[in-house]
Amino acid sequence: MQMVFTPHEDTPPADAAVVDAGLTAFNAAAAPLHEVQALSCFARTPTGEVLGGAVGRTWGLCCELQQLWVREDLRRQGVGARLLREFEQQAYLRGCERVYLETFSFQVPQWYVARGYSAGLELRGFGAGIVKYTMVRELAAPGR
Repeated sequence: MQMVFTPHEDTPPADAAVVDAGLTAFNAAAAPLHEVQALSCFARTPTGEVLGGAVGRTWGLCCELQQLWVREDLRRQGVGARLLREFEQQAYLRGCERVYLETFSFQVPQWYVARGYSAGLELRGFGAGIVKYTMVRELAAPGR
C-alpha cells in the first residue's frame, strides 16, 4: 500500500475523529472499558451554583482525579480539601485502593503531598521550568 504522510500545524477535526474512533475500537476490544464509571463531587450554594468540584472516574481498584477546582475567592478555606476527601471516600466505597492524578508545578503539587499523595513520575521539559507530576495515594478506610 502506498502512503503519503501529511504533518499539520493544527489538527483537522475530521481526521482526528478517525483516529479517535479507531483507538476507541481497539481499546474496547482489548480492555473492559465498559467498567469505567464517572465520579464527581461538587460544592454548591443552596441555590445550586457550583463553587468547586472534583471530577474523575473509577476503574477496578483505581480512581483517577481528572480535575479539582475551587472558585478563587473560596480558596484556602478548606473547600478543596473537603472536595478531595469526599471524592476519595466515594472511590473507596466503590472498592478503589488508590487515587492518582496529574498536576503541574504551578498547580501546587505540595498541596497534594500534604494530603498523602506522592509523586510517582516527574516530567520536565515544559517551558519556564514547569514540571508535570503524576501523583498517587493509597486509600484507607474513611476517617483514617
